[in-house]
Amino acid sequence: MIAVDTGFLYALLDKRDAWHARAVVAAPTAQEGWVTTWPVLTEATHLMARRLGSRFAQALMDEVADGALLAWDVPKDQVARIPAMMQRYTSLPMDLADASLILLAEHLGHGRILTTDERDFGSYRWKSRKPFHNLLAHE
Repeated sequence: MIAVDTGFLYALLDKRDAWHARAVVAAPTAQEGWVTTWPVLTEATHLMARRLGSRFAQALMDEVADGALLAWDVPKDQVARIPAMMQRYTSLPMDLADASLILLAEHLGHGRILTTDERDFGSYRWKSRKPFHNLLAHE
């Protein structure tokens, strides 16, 4: 499973996005399975509906409903860690979607991610010390 972030999901659909070509090249990684979090989906559907139209947001949620994109729930016992993570990365700053992806990486046991947010995911660490490996940056 590969974690996916808002920027990647958006870039995949918007041909004008600077990351679009790389996102299209990375699209076959879906065969390995893509997983994201509900905060990322909230952010992505809002962005898509606002910039591209509601049909794009609906299409993304069709992918979730069909199981092509898995949505991981942050476990209740992990929610209490989010404020401390946001404090640790306050200089970036970290948002809820990004915090949820750190928890997802810990759940998966790896930091393989598709994101356009090189700065933040270049700085974030899962399990406090392990770096993310942005597959989109290496396409």
